[in-house]
Amino acid sequence: MAVLFLGYGIGKAVFAAQGKLGFPGGPVVSAAEYERYAHDVMDVATAQWLAAVSGLLGAVLITATVAGAGRRVPRVLMLVALAVTFAGVGAGMVVLIADAFAGLGVGWQWYHGVLGIVVLGLLMTSIGSYVRASRHAKA
Repeated sequence: MAVLFLGYGIGKAVFAAQGKLGFPGGPVVSAAEYERYAHDVMDVATAQWLAAVSGLLGAVLITATVAGAGRRVPRVLMLVALAVTFAGVGAGMVVLIADAFAGLGVGWQWYHGVLGIVVLGLLMTSIGSYVRASRHAKA
């Protein structure tokens, strides 16, 4: 899961450096959607750099669930961080999966949907592993 988060962050950094919206290997974002996003949401490069940082933070968080330093973080704090991560990633994956298999109009393909299912499974497994391993640790 940490490798997937790093890959996400690197992909977003590449697009940020190029001033592009979207993700390498994903659907092409139309000029109209780019303009709407830049006007209504935020500067595209800024959004992509923030997403790149979120990928790096996700990798650090997941790594912390198995590292000694991460075991020193209070369990409740770690569980809250993992829940927030799951909510954000989960929402994105649900949209990706729904578009890939039901065609919401974004342009994700069936193989992106399969990847979305794998990502959800790996994230749930990572969180479950932390929950089990930290169950009897001091809080």
